[in-house]
Amino acid sequence: MVRKLFIVCIAALTWAMPTLAGEAPTVAEDPALEARVTKLSEELRCLVCQNQSLADSHAELAQDLKNQVREMLKQGMTEQQVVAFLVQRYGDFVLYRPPVKSTTWLLWLGPFLLLIGGLALFIFKLKRRRPIQPLTPGEHAVAEALLGGKEKSR
Repeated sequence: MVRKLFIVCIAALTWAMPTLAGEAPTVAEDPALEARVTKLSEELRCLVCQNQSLADSHAELAQDLKNQVREMLKQGMTEQQVVAFLVQRYGDFVLYRPPVKSTTWLLWLGPFLLLIGGLALFIFKLKRRRPIQPLTPGEHAVAEALLGGKEKSR
């Protein structure tokens, strides 16, 4: 039974593999243009993955954005104009390194605030610790009996 199930799973995976393959990303005919697209896509964040640049992402939206960047550069727009268009459309989040301004302070200062808060909580917990009380002679005798008298008394 298990062997038949294994064979069915392998057959299903083999049959499904071609459907998992995606379309190859389009590449500009001009190598200089493609270098500009690559450089610019390394500075832009994938809106789906959020922790990858457009250059690193294989998401469909990332491919579409790269193609859109390629088309804008083909039309003669500068890198700054392309970035300004994308920031206007998607906000500062599309930038892999957003500028420091009032709307992004939490983004830049958040990790440091969390670190300081964690350290403060750690210090607070350390100060609230009670010192370990030594065992009473009765507790010591019970522990020694449980250990089978292997420890010598103090």
